[in-house]
Amino acid sequence: MSSIPTQFSNVTAVAKANVYFEGKVVSHSILFPDGSKKTLGLIYPGEFHFGTEKAERMEIVAGACSVKIDGQTGTATYPAGESFEVPAKSGFDIEVNGGICEYICSFIG
Repeated sequence: MSSIPTQFSNVTAVAKANVYFEGKVVSHSILFPDGSKKTLGLIYPGEFHFGTEKAERMEIVAGACSVKIDGQTGTATYPAGESFEVPAKSGFDIEVNGGICEYICSFIG
């Protein structure tokens, strides 16, 4: 299990939300002084597919989700405190069965 951050200091928070799937997935971008970016978001119950331009690390802060990375067989479940990575120019299916899944998405590539 990785150490999921609980707060970020010295960042710029973008007030305008990124809203997907009719409001069932919502995130806000935070910008770091070194030019890097993360998003902090919520995924409500449902099944969704996301494409990736850059490689991403998804850290689950609260709740849980099931994920299938494009091109891979099988689905893995990630509870709070765990993370998964998605290659660049790929994508993933994510499912939340109950409650809200809270996440931090880091762009790593």
